[in-house]
Amino acid sequence: MAVRPIERQSVVSLISLLAITVTGYAATFYFAHTLGAAILGGYFLFLAYYGLIDLIGDGGFGGAAVKRISEGHEKNAFYSAFLVLRIGLLIVSITVLFLIQPFLVDLSSAGLFLPLLIALLTGVFYSSVSVGVYGAGKVGIVKGGEFLTYFTRIAIQIVAVFLGYGLGGLFGGFIAGMVAGGILFWWCLDLRFTWFQRWHIRSLLTFSFWIFLTAGGNLVFSFSDVILIGYFLTNADVGIYRTALQLTSAATFTASAIQPVLYPKISGWSAMGATDHIRKAVARAFSYSLLLAIPVCAGGWILGDVLLYHLYGAEFQAGSGALFILLAMQIISVLMSLQIMCLNAIDQPKVSFKITAVSAAVNILLGIGLVPVLGIAGAAVATLVAIALNAFLGYLSLRNRIAVSFEWRTIAHITLAAGVMTGAVALLNQVIPASNPFILLGTVSVGAIIYFTLLFRLDTKMYRDVRDLIHQFGLPWPHLLDKYYT
Repeated sequence: MAVRPIERQSVVSLISLLAITVTGYAATFYFAHTLGAAILGGYFLFLAYYGLIDLIGDGGFGGAAVKRISEGHEKNAFYSAFLVLRIGLLIVSITVLFLIQPFLVDLSSAGLFLPLLIALLTGVFYSSVSVGVYGAGKVGIVKGGEFLTYFTRIAIQIVAVFLGYGLGGLFGGFIAGMVAGGILFWWCLDLRFTWFQRWHIRSLLTFSFWIFLTAGGNLVFSFSDVILIGYFLTNADVGIYRTALQLTSAATFTASAIQPVLYPKISGWSAMGATDHIRKAVARAFSYSLLLAIPVCAGGWILGDVLLYHLYGAEFQAGSGALFILLAMQIISVLMSLQIMCLNAIDQPKVSFKITAVSAAVNILLGIGLVPVLGIAGAAVATLVAIALNAFLGYLSLRNRIAVSFEWRTIAHITLAAGVMTGAVALLNQVIPASNPFILLGTVSVGAIIYFTLLFRLDTKMYRDVRDLIHQFGLPWPHLLDKYYT
């Protein structure tokens, strides 16, 4: 992407995301070996319930507030209107939760109701201050706060599990993490409560309605598979499926880092009518989103089974079939999520909702039909088909509003380098099987070296982009590489 602030913020976002993900992986490895799939499955169900109920409590106003604040007009008034609406929805959602508690038998019997209630209360504080910081464009602070949130969560969870608190320790860490991150966001929040008018609320309502519906569809992709697996199968199956899904999330590193940076930028460009900036940024974002997605998918198809065994334990090898499907899904997912983000940023949430609603319906229907027959692999197939449909519809919709383009030459270089890497890793795995974690780490490292060495040789522009970014951060760069790559 050609704009320097975006590049710098993207690197900050990527570093934060990488730190969060690596820490999360390490913690999950420990939890998987210590607690087993069934307890992990219970925790994943807790997260699914929290996500669904928190969506009702947010009502889409968080996304609407970020959009309006990022446009730069009457920031304090829009933020204040958001706070009032958010607190009002919290009261409504908690009241509804108490009313339907007798019907949530699985929630109460698993001891999830009280932790869920505390998490919802804490989540309001966390989301309220993070929305203000994010809407103001302070992406570096947002990423730092997210890292603090996850680091605190994981640190407390690890200690609690070590001390024998099990599932309760996982709940406590989740809540404590939001408290820590929320305090940091509150400290860095520049917006203040002020009087606002009815039209501020109407403006948020207009945008939030479609954001709410789109977010609901996104939650279907995030949690419908977990809920359906929990309903038709067991908590252990939920744990196995979600650990496989977590392993594939390495493919989304760069896309997840770029999106929160691009959203407020594209929103601002859209308000100014600077469509050429949007087109160039999106084209570059597509390329960098595939930078890790393609090689991670290819390498995962070769080493996925042994990765599950060594990282999570023998019990989790049952998820290898779903893993191979989910790897392919992640390549499509990074493109889909960028397109939906862009549609929302250019003030087209209604279009995003229609796309997401159709795809979510397909996901649920396929899941109901396939999970009882194919098990967790059926949930993976349903998600793959739904994500592919979402990506196709998103591309058609975005193309009608922006001259969408792809850097085909760069994408071809990424694909070729990933192909060579895959062949080398497959051959190495045949000669020296990954019989222990150290050999596995060595095989993965060799594959990464081959991939990036060849990619930078094929695509010197990408090499220069990475080198220049390192220079901007004042970090040393081996100049001998310039003779080889330029």
